[in-house]
Amino acid sequence: MAEFFIQLINASFMAVQLIYMQKAGFSDSEGAGFISFRFLGVLLLAVPLGLFIKGRKIKWLFYLSSFLVPLFGLLILYSISEKNHALLYISQLCWGTAFTFIQIPIMPYILRNCKKDQQTEAISLSYSTWSFAGIVSGIAIYLLSAIDPVLFSDRNILAIIAISGFASIYYVSKINVKEHVPMMKTSRMDLSDFDWLVIFKALVPTMIIAVGAGLTIPFISIFFYNVHHMDTEHFAMLNAVASVFVALGAMLVPQVKRGIGYKVAIPTTQSLAVLALVLLATTQFYAGMTIAVYVAIMCFILRQPLMNMAGPMTSEIVMNYVGKRNQEIVSALTSAIWSGSWFISSLLFKMLRETGFAYVNVFLITATLYGLGVIWYYFLILDYQKKEKLGLIEG
Repeated sequence: MAEFFIQLINASFMAVQLIYMQKAGFSDSEGAGFISFRFLGVLLLAVPLGLFIKGRKIKWLFYLSSFLVPLFGLLILYSISEKNHALLYISQLCWGTAFTFIQIPIMPYILRNCKKDQQTEAISLSYSTWSFAGIVSGIAIYLLSAIDPVLFSDRNILAIIAISGFASIYYVSKINVKEHVPMMKTSRMDLSDFDWLVIFKALVPTMIIAVGAGLTIPFISIFFYNVHHMDTEHFAMLNAVASVFVALGAMLVPQVKRGIGYKVAIPTTQSLAVLALVLLATTQFYAGMTIAVYVAIMCFILRQPLMNMAGPMTSEIVMNYVGKRNQEIVSALTSAIWSGSWFISSLLFKMLRETGFAYVNVFLITATLYGLGVIWYYFLILDYQKKEKLGLIEG
């Protein structure tokens, strides 16, 4: 629940902020430039935080995130309404930094305090908080807009959701598990203690997919807004419907993994997601036809759960592949990679849109990168299974 209320803000701002900014007079390329600083905030703090939490308690960081994420969310809204560019850059940077305090420690916290045979369920449940947040925020945005679109404007709805995020503080206080802190054998700053070759092999597919995702995921709302003329409340409801399937998919991950194994489950779900993205992107070619928006909606609803189903499995396999002594730094590097890639991708999206690059071409670049990532994951899984048979994977 604590993570859910933070993700509620994240999902709402991801779905609505860029549309709200366009209505407020910002172009889509300008919006991309501003939100890139959200990812820069995570990038700057990720690795130092990963080193810092090694051998330390983690829970107190959840309190910090629970207070700061809603606070900076409200500051972002104020900056947009006042068109204060300097404050908007700063608030986006600080928002990303505050989100880091729950985004990075959550995986090590689960792995430290969860039984080995329940890890897949625990990680899947953590991933599903994003989906449930998307469902709740999407329905709330749609209903509030339907009740009174003037009173419940994009800005006011986001403000209400940001304020509700403070509830996360209460739920962090209700976590009564005695926190397990692993013993440290070396200094936190001893970088030679990590298996860098193993870490590199494990994180390459994450890097490839993250760059592609950064060109698409933050901007899918304005694709529907500008190409298919779908306004805030309708995209929010679409996102809610997709999130229902994402949540169902996340909860099915343990059964899928045990039924067909990593080697089939991960490449299959990711490949189908890539195909759905290609079909979604190419609806821009025939956007003038009525059927285009329905094809785009269907592809979006299919793509979301398929890509997200792979997430818990790839996270688990990467964490187990690198071993216990590398998990904190890998969690930090994963966040740094995603945020760094999305920072670069947002700036690249801004540049491409300024030069008149069509959305379809941007999204097809993403599909290509996803394909390369899927191939790398397949070979990583083969290596993982080989090491597991030889007893080289830590239990």
